[in-house]
Amino acid sequence: MSLDQHLARQHRRLEALATLLTDERQALATGQVDGKRLNDIASHKQALLEELERLETQRRSAQRALGYADHHAGAEQAAQDAGCLDAWHAMREQAEQVRHLNELNGTLLQIRLSHNQRTLNFLHEAAGQSLYGPDGQSHRRGLAGIDSRA
Repeated sequence: MSLDQHLARQHRRLEALATLLTDERQALATGQVDGKRLNDIASHKQALLEELERLETQRRSAQRALGYADHHAGAEQAAQDAGCLDAWHAMREQAEQVRHLNELNGTLLQIRLSHNQRTLNFLHEAAGQSLYGPDGQSHRRGLAGIDSRA
């Protein structure tokens, strides 16, 4: 397989990953989270990431075997010498887009987890308050004494 074909293959996998990350972002942004859908997306993401890792390892091995340095400049020189510098740049751009999408999804996930933790804290606090005082009288008036930052 030529370097151009290999880069095209990596690029296609990165495009598929970008699509999954977009789907994940939409799933995270909805009011009601679909756990099965997110789990399916995570499974597909993991498979793509493993394949991308395998492809990158192959590309780097071929690059070293051909005498190019094992870093970005070596990869760029190999692509230039093989006449596929545009494909190299397109693949790198797609990888950067994927990185950005993944970062955004991580932020969305953190926001959701934080909200869930605040909700759990609120519920725990509400459940932990006694309904009656030592005198047997109700001293709770709704949820007036509970911090409602959830």
